[in-house]
Amino acid sequence: MKRTIFLTIVTIVLAAFFLVTDGFADDSGGEIVYKSVTFSHKSHVDGMGFDCETCHDGIFEMEAGSMVASPDFSMDSIYNGEFCGACHDGSMAFASDDDCTTCHTRPGGDILYFKPVKSVLFSHAVHTEAFGCESCHTGMFKMEALAAQENDDFTMESLYQGEYCGACHDGSTAFASDTQCATCHLGVKGYNRMQGGEQANQSGH
Repeated sequence: MKRTIFLTIVTIVLAAFFLVTDGFADDSGGEIVYKSVTFSHKSHVDGMGFDCETCHDGIFEMEAGSMVASPDFSMDSIYNGEFCGACHDGSMAFASDDDCTTCHTRPGGDILYFKPVKSVLFSHAVHTEAFGCESCHTGMFKMEALAAQENDDFTMESLYQGEYCGACHDGSTAFASDTQCATCHLGVKGYNRMQGGEQANQSGH
């Protein structure tokens, strides 16, 4: 009888543990959107090799978006080493007062993609001369800056198959995605020129 009770308790505790940890795992790789900023867990965890405790040890609470409610959450506090600024200090990662477009985008502004290669320019101005927002943001792309680069299938091969940019860059609607490469692909040197010098490549992003 005691053994049955013991085994029942152990089973319940283990089941509860796996349910709770599985719940955390489902939330750990998502994106959090703050007005003009998309924070990607995937690029920080998979890309940089961080684990949850790297940031959730006092820098951020373990609740999505909780820092926005903090009265201290501002660019000034980030510049002073709080929140994102704890790492984005120019030493561990690019400085929070530099490379603004890596995190921030203006609605309709240029977007610089860094994955799968650095760096690819998307100009809203060029595209909105001929198309409305709904042309791309009805399933082809989320209405979130840099969201596409977090998808495993965001590759040139997918573009060649008519996905993402390739839906229009097919040689008929617009130049084919396997031509005029330098129109979009700036590379590291082009990115550095846009940012005003060679220093921009030092961050590793």
